[in-house]
Amino acid sequence: MNKYKQVILVRKDLKLSKGKLGAQVAHAAVEATLNSNKQKILDWRNMGMKKVILKVEDRKELLKYQRLAKKEKLVASIIKDAGKTEIPAGTMTCLGIGPDKEEIIDKITGKLKIM
Repeated sequence: MNKYKQVILVRKDLKLSKGKLGAQVAHAAVEATLNSNKQKILDWRNMGMKKVILKVEDRKELLKYQRLAKKEKLVASIIKDAGKTEIPAGTMTCLGIGPDKEEIIDKITGKLKIM
């Protein structure tokens, strides 16, 4: 049986507060889910909705993983901040990938470290 998960990549160069980080990760999880295939969402939900938060160095690396995910035909949703609190409007903070098959996501993000 296929295992499903969702991965959220977060830029560590922004040094977000814990509250801001939590909100941005939530935005990425919701946006990626809303953009995903309904059957994959159901399968993922039935397996406990596994989510993993990983860190990337900066905007350049975030965009690199977005390209790699799209190349594998994965949902890859970039989150841009509204600019009302800690960082300027339009700042890319996170990338939500999936939910999708774990082995496909791991092929791309498997070497990244947990946030």
